[in-house]
Amino acid sequence: MTENTRETDVAFIKALAELLRESDLNEIQVKRTYSEDDKMNVYISRGVPVQQAPAMPAPVASAPAAPVAPAAATAAPAAPAGDGDPASHPGAVTSPMVGTVYMQAEPGSPPFVKVGDTVAEGDTVLIVEAMKTMNQIPAPRAGTVKRILVEDGAPVEFGAPLMIIE
Repeated sequence: MTENTRETDVAFIKALAELLRESDLNEIQVKRTYSEDDKMNVYISRGVPVQQAPAMPAPVASAPAAPVAPAAATAAPAAPAGDGDPASHPGAVTSPMVGTVYMQAEPGSPPFVKVGDTVAEGDTVLIVEAMKTMNQIPAPRAGTVKRILVEDGAPVEFGAPLMIIE
């Protein structure tokens, strides 16, 4: 059983490395629990954050909005204001996994939700594709979609805020 688990773990880690290579992500962290005494923690990084760390303060000091606006044009004007971190908002819907966000079921179809739509708890609000699996993300509560913080086709990391439902 241990040998088979090891082979499965190696295949899983290789799949995570491939996802990292194919996406625009810099790191992936996964925790797996097989049993109370058998757990696995995996952290994979490109090593890019070391280069990005010095680059981040310089643009913030010279032009704070410039680096944020192209990456998330929809969220940039509202997020940095007095709202703080959108992930800490009580109505935030966060990504349960690393992957790619899709706002509709298939290309050309209407989006699951748009700003101003009313949703019921459990309604699908978007999809996160991870390792070639489409994962429907349900609304954690009923309410109105106030903000959508990601763009269709954008890569997301675990815990990243996706939208605000109030």
